[in-house]
Amino acid sequence: MTLLCPCWVFGQIAEIVDNGRSSCATNTLIYMLVMLCIFVPCLLSCTYRKKLRNKFDLPESPAPDCISHFLCEWCALCQEHRELQLRGLDPSLGWVGNLEQIQRMQQKRQAAMNPPATQRMMGY
Repeated sequence: MTLLCPCWVFGQIAEIVDNGRSSCATNTLIYMLVMLCIFVPCLLSCTYRKKLRNKFDLPESPAPDCISHFLCEWCALCQEHRELQLRGLDPSLGWVGNLEQIQRMQQKRQAAMNPPATQRMMGY
């Protein structure tokens, strides 16, 4: 997907990194405009890599963010997408979808942790 449409993958990543304050569609459009106007979308995407690193306290390694995106934009986007997945966030679901998934998992955990209802023997 990243090879064919990096703008869409960037939009998914940016929506999650922004905690839903911006939509995937908006970020995709901005990425496309930057790509079409100045031909250097890595200027935009490297800023989100930095936000992602700050969000999860990740080191800037093995290379600076802008260098990673400049040398191989697709690889950097794939790496960021995978990092979010490893942390339990699915960029393809969007921010709201991830929140709903987290809430469902929490409800299941709470239900599993509740003790069974008190039972009584009924005598006749």
